[in-house]
Amino acid sequence: MFGTVPKNRSQKIGFLLIPEFSMLAFTASIEPLRAANRMSRKTLYEWQTLSLDNSPVIASNGVTITPDNQASNAHHCDVVFICAGLRPRRFLNPKLRAEIRGFSRRGTHLGAVCTGSEALAYSGLLNGYRCTIHWENIESFKEVYPSLEIMATLFEIDRNRYTCSGGTAPIDMMIHAIKLDHGETLALNVAEQLLHNFIREPQDNQRMAIEYRTGIRHPKLLAAIGYMEVYIEQPMSLNKLADTIGLSLRQLERLFKDQLMTTPAKYYLNLRLEKARHFLRQTPMSIMEIGLASGFNSASNFSRSYRSHYGHAPNEERL
Repeated sequence: MFGTVPKNRSQKIGFLLIPEFSMLAFTASIEPLRAANRMSRKTLYEWQTLSLDNSPVIASNGVTITPDNQASNAHHCDVVFICAGLRPRRFLNPKLRAEIRGFSRRGTHLGAVCTGSEALAYSGLLNGYRCTIHWENIESFKEVYPSLEIMATLFEIDRNRYTCSGGTAPIDMMIHAIKLDHGETLALNVAEQLLHNFIREPQDNQRMAIEYRTGIRHPKLLAAIGYMEVYIEQPMSLNKLADTIGLSLRQLERLFKDQLMTTPAKYYLNLRLEKARHFLRQTPMSIMEIGLASGFNSASNFSRSYRSHYGHAPNEERL
């Protein structure tokens, strides 16, 4: 999978670490490769950690990784994965773009885990490719890069681009790669070694179904929440929502009160404000643009609602 590598040599993989990268996604990328080497008793994969200036990189959990090499010196990688995490856009800069584009010019295949897709998009190297990113960043990613084909899948493999949503999903992606490279038997042995009893497919959804996220089982309530989550930018009226799921407005209000101890209007508003908070933290969009993308008809209305809910103005979220 990782380039056109002859079977008689190991595949060489680089992990370019961006400050505040996700440690879970990073280690979930490496451990299946380590297990494949151990189970096969061969060095099928070799890897090295990289940074832009060869300085230690601090992960989002505070753990510091000392890189093996500087990105500009890593000339023999078959594939380089960009590992990012919290607030990836803070660390996008011309030097990073130049290094990533340099890998591409040399024919190196490129991948990303968690929010590393931001760096590939910033470098112009996802144009014409399917890609994915962590679910929390999908909507803001679409706003910043509207021309990209962004999927809400666990991982995407499109020719020489490998993007993965993060969390534990890199385990599934790497097991998938091991299967393609060295067969199903080794892939299954690796999964069993990692106690990974259910191997997810690329197209599987990242997020749990609403009933598991909320603990709710009532089908009408689940349908109402589902519509609310879809219609954020152009919110449905509660009358239309109730009619769509086959309830009266009074029945809808009673259902939310009985099951969630709140009103449908307040629940809907909280969803929209949560979406706005993601945009504020993850995009350079203006307050007006974020308000409109979250279903508010004016910046002042958005700011009042945001301050009332979170206790501070929207622009303070970016400080």
